[in-house]
Amino acid sequence: MGEGRDRRLRRAEWSGAVATALLAVVAVGGFGIRLGLPWWAMAAVCVPTAGLAAWTGVRIGRRRGIRDQALEPGETVLGTYTVRPPYAEHTPPDLHQGPQYQLLVTTHGVQMWERSVLLWRHPWPELRVLVDGPRLRLHHEGREAGTMQLQDPAAVYEIRAIARRHGAA
Repeated sequence: MGEGRDRRLRRAEWSGAVATALLAVVAVGGFGIRLGLPWWAMAAVCVPTAGLAAWTGVRIGRRRGIRDQALEPGETVLGTYTVRPPYAEHTPPDLHQGPQYQLLVTTHGVQMWERSVLLWRHPWPELRVLVDGPRLRLHHEGREAGTMQLQDPAAVYEIRAIARRHGAA
């Protein structure tokens, strides 16, 4: 089981690396062609660009692979929403790290992620979803599971509609 899991994670990393490197090389190469740069100048720019883009793609693919492994059989992701951190960091994260907190809304429930770490998950039938202005409040088994402010304030209504469709109170 562990070997198959590692293989799927490596596949996600490679697909992320290839996709981002290819996009970056096409963008930089296309710009170089439009400027009429010689092949050696384009190679000097495209090779480091492809390396940096591939490195970023590996990180993106790894995060996507880890999150896909956490899904139950038959569960699909309906939406991913960026959650604002509860406090302002003194040093903001690097752009390649992506958002710190994300809420994954699936057909089975809600998952709260801090980058590649699953903080908690709750199934829809056990949740009560409330909209409090721009905040989303989740209650699990009578206790508050979380109050969060999403990056897009309108997303709270979208999540509430998904919750109603899937059996949350």
